Amino acid sequence: MNLREAVRITVASSAAVVLLGGCSAAETSRPTVSSSTSAATTVVPRPVDLAKERATAAYLGMWHDMADAAVTSDWQSPKLAQNATADALSRISRGLYADHFNGLVTKGHPVNHPTVESVEPAAAPTTVNLVDCGDDSQWLKYRADTGQLADDGPAGRRHINAMVKKAVDGSWKVVDFAIQDVGTC
Repeated sequence: MNLREAVRITVASSAAVVLLGGCSAAETSRPTVSSSTSAATTVVPRPVDLAKERATAAYLGMWHDMADAAVTSDWQSPKLAQNATADALSRISRGLYADHFNGLVTKGHPVNHPTVESVEPAAAPTTVNLVDCGDDSQWLKYRADTGQLADDGPAGRRHINAMVKKAVDGSWKVVDFAIQDVGTC
């Protein structure tokens, strides 16, 4: 008996057990058991869809990593480089260093809902541009020494543009982002 015959017998036997298990003693007809097998079909995601998914995950990961580091204003956190590089990583590190220098920490998390603006090139994507309307109203700065709220500026929804690129190791990282004023989205 070869493998294919064994699979057919196993499938047929399993189907018979399941179908007959639901029958009562009063039933006289027996269901017909099919011996055909069907191959499982797998859907392979298109490169564009994978790029969108991974770039969005990197963008959201960048904000999550930044919020985690901002709790202590840890501008040297190794987590920051997991999802950001180039200008994006530099901007994050400098901002956290400035907060550390000024005795500030940040509590809470930003709320982000990015959408894909473009994917380039379509055949083998290496760049994804995202737009977001990020909300920082629950992500505020406090004095590290007293715990008092230090934010005196407006908080709320801000338009954000971000560029995410595929790195040589295959990972996706945010390379740049720009945040607009409150009320821009």
